[in-house]
Amino acid sequence: MINLKQEVAKEIGKATGLNENELVQYVEVPPNSELGDYAFPCFRLAKELKKALPMIAQEIKENIVGAGFHARPDSIIQDLSIAGGYLNIFINKQILAKTVLEEISEKKESYGSSDIGENKNIVLEYSSPNIAKPMHIGHLRNTVIGGALHKLYKFLGYNVIALNFLGDWGINFAKIIAGYNMWKDEEDISLKSLNSIFNIYVRYNELEKEDAKHTELAREYQIKLENGDTEVLKLWNIIRDVSIKEAEKIYDLLNCKFDSYNGEAFYNDKMEDIVTELKQKNLLVESEGAQVVNLEAYNMPPCIIITSAGTTLYATRDIASLKYRAETYSFDKAVYVVGSEQQLHFKQVFKVFELMGYEKYARNCEHVYYGMILDSEGKKMASRKGTSLNLIDLLNEAVQKSQAVIEEKVELQGGHGTSPLQDKDKLAKQIGIGAVIFNSLYTTKIKDVIFDWDAILNFQGETGPYLQYTYVRTRSVLEKAGYIPDIKEVDFAKIQEKEAIDVLKLLYNFSEIVLSAAEKNEPSILARYLIDLAQAFSTFYNEHKIISVDNSLEIPQSLLLKRGKEKVCVITDDKDIQNARLYLTYCCGIVLKTGAELLGIDMPEKM
Repeated sequence: MINLKQEVAKEIGKATGLNENELVQYVEVPPNSELGDYAFPCFRLAKELKKALPMIAQEIKENIVGAGFHARPDSIIQDLSIAGGYLNIFINKQILAKTVLEEISEKKESYGSSDIGENKNIVLEYSSPNIAKPMHIGHLRNTVIGGALHKLYKFLGYNVIALNFLGDWGINFAKIIAGYNMWKDEEDISLKSLNSIFNIYVRYNELEKEDAKHTELAREYQIKLENGDTEVLKLWNIIRDVSIKEAEKIYDLLNCKFDSYNGEAFYNDKMEDIVTELKQKNLLVESEGAQVVNLEAYNMPPCIIITSAGTTLYATRDIASLKYRAETYSFDKAVYVVGSEQQLHFKQVFKVFELMGYEKYARNCEHVYYGMILDSEGKKMASRKGTSLNLIDLLNEAVQKSQAVIEEKVELQGGHGTSPLQDKDKLAKQIGIGAVIFNSLYTTKIKDVIFDWDAILNFQGETGPYLQYTYVRTRSVLEKAGYIPDIKEVDFAKIQEKEAIDVLKLLYNFSEIVLSAAEKNEPSILARYLIDLAQAFSTFYNEHKIISVDNSLEIPQSLLLKRGKEKVCVITDDKDIQNARLYLTYCCGIVLKTGAELLGIDMPEKM
């Protein structure tokens, strides 16, 4: 696709004699589209050209005009204006339309994708819950941010290895095993469900408060677990498997996939080698009985590798996992989606790994952190507010609430809904889950998110349901027309209205948005873009008639949608205008759906 910024820089380069590759970095998009499609700040050239800004702008304009740009139908620049020290550039709208629509016509759902990540590996760690307990709302943003990054990276051609670093080791699991062996003959004691496993844990903790001997018993089971006792390991594996199966129910709803569930337990036999290597490289020093890596020179507290009690910590485990991932995947980038409270921890881990001699990998490690989810009053969410903290319950509640909204809308329409109940259930799932995902991603990741059911499920405003509704509207227009024009039948000169051009410019920017969202590990960039696109299309839809109805006309079978009908609705005013507007609608729908799916949101075909 034509790089419009580069083409603008090329014209300015011809007018000034300067290098276009240097000029392109200064080309901007004005805050107000009425000022122009692009703007060039002439103060960037003031030092080199030694002239006043208005004079520089005027000379560039005259040189471009003198070259006869306005007389060339193939010229990228259509018009120029001067505002202060800025040269404002208006792009040839016909070329813009041709460039965008032909590209989408060719690539369809892969429009905006790239091979920038070809032959490059990204290891992406996200979600990472503790096993043996239900995932809670605190895992929501972690999971959907990681899921979106997974899809964005793949869309850009990277080989992504998605890792779920489970919290699957430690005394908590020894307590469950101890409790199970104590109470397994009771009717309600079982390791078959996550809830029953968690209830054993809760019950055992209460028992510990009554008698400290149960703490000692749990430690005995922990030693058995660490020593590989066959029966204890068998029970631990059952607990782990049940936990993963329950988590995968949530991941299926949120459209998340993982390549590995290797958790803390996997790295148990790898930590001793890390300690040995740190000693051999003279990085370990003693501090108050503990073994640490001194990071004072880097304005960080010491990184504790072995406690005074002789046990390893998360840092030891994370360094071991980092080395394993470097050796196994030879990654070009390692991304950790983990809460903001772990910022210091990861700075220390990455620095220690660098000091160990793995600078190549350490400098390509990134910690992606995020804000909390708060209730409508701006407080941390709690079950006493009537909202479940268990994530699966919250997602099911979202579906139920969406089902109620659908039923209400059908009732308001006089009960004439035509979708069978199964379709309504599917729609409720798409709307409810999509609403929760979008609400979690729309806010900049480091900021806290407000969770308010009324706002989340609103079909107006900056919400997931609004995005889905707009996409469905594009499908409805095409279905009403009965066909999608062939790109060869589209007259790009018929797309001239401001509202249509606003949609085109947003469509043109899609690939840049995807790249920016991935490079900055910021899915909100894409989420906000999609709302802008949906709003721009809605304005276009409301301001301009796309089709007119005449059921008596027929068009060629090749142009029909797959509806089993030959007679369709076509415009009677101007077929060329209809074709142009219909194709713009079709392309807008493709980008809305592609973008939403990159966020993990399913788009319904009807609402």
